[in-house]
Amino acid sequence: MENIAELKTFLSIPKDIVICSHRNPDGDAIGSSLGLYHFLNKMGHTVRVVFPSEYPDFVAWLPDAESVIIYDIESDRAEEVVDRADLIFCLDFNSLSRIDRLGEYIGGKDTPLAMIDHHLYPDLNALYEISDPSSSSTCELVYDFIQMMDMQKELDVPIGECLFTGILTDTGSFKYATSPKLFRIVAHLIEIGVDDYKIQDLIFNAQSEKRLRLLGHCLANRMEILPEFHTGIIYLTRNDYDVFNIQRGDTEGIVNMMLTMKNVKVAAFIMEQPTIVKLSLRSKGDFSVQEICQKHFKGGGHKNASGGASYFSLKKTIQKLKDILPEYKTALDDAKPY
Repeated sequence: MENIAELKTFLSIPKDIVICSHRNPDGDAIGSSLGLYHFLNKMGHTVRVVFPSEYPDFVAWLPDAESVIIYDIESDRAEEVVDRADLIFCLDFNSLSRIDRLGEYIGGKDTPLAMIDHHLYPDLNALYEISDPSSSSTCELVYDFIQMMDMQKELDVPIGECLFTGILTDTGSFKYATSPKLFRIVAHLIEIGVDDYKIQDLIFNAQSEKRLRLLGHCLANRMEILPEFHTGIIYLTRNDYDVFNIQRGDTEGIVNMMLTMKNVKVAAFIMEQPTIVKLSLRSKGDFSVQEICQKHFKGGGHKNASGGASYFSLKKTIQKLKDILPEYKTALDDAKPY
């Protein structure tokens, strides 16, 4: 926690503030960003949220989600609010490369940055920093930040709904990275009026027919299990994207389906994009997929949830992953699933 006392003093006077998060924002990215947005608004600041790309439909109900500026769609407006900013909060990412062209634009400014993030190996020249890889989510750290500001009494239902959403989604419905502290936070959010059942319903019971058919296709036609390596692989081709008209958010959570199998300890979801092949890896218990993504696929993330990319073809990328797995066979055999 660096320079937080200075940040508290800095924020004691109304400022122009921009909050940004990573490309393809998930529940934690938008939940932490909008939670902080509502909190800073209550403090009297002028606040704008800017994302590099659109957020998925399952979080569109969050309070004031429609106010988010999407750089891919409104780059001029986004750059205008960045130009006016006295401070830029960077949430749920720790390198400007994670926000692409928006990061290049911000990197060309001398505006101070404040980072709140829970990913490993931060690479962001932030003046103010809250970084804790052991935390469940960036939303948990935003809650901590509000406590550090001695303004816990300002927590209300809109802020709480945003923070609960990020915690819920990043922990896989309280399966990963939980702690006694986290459950105390969640209990407090419910005490102030957050309806946990409503949020669960809005996020998990709003599937489209298209997404269920896509899930069926993945499980029936695109899944391969490698029992000797306790690994499952699902892949999607460019043609799959066309046939199912796959949009942002449609593939959310598919990778986790393989981890519901008893003997699968690692799940890989491999997607063929126009110019790149993306990988999303998940694991159970004490086996880390972060090393695989960092060492072999120019990525990273968390021990049990990481991502990477490949410039090989889809077929060669899948084969590369299969060729890597023998290197981790002993660790996979010995890994405890909890």
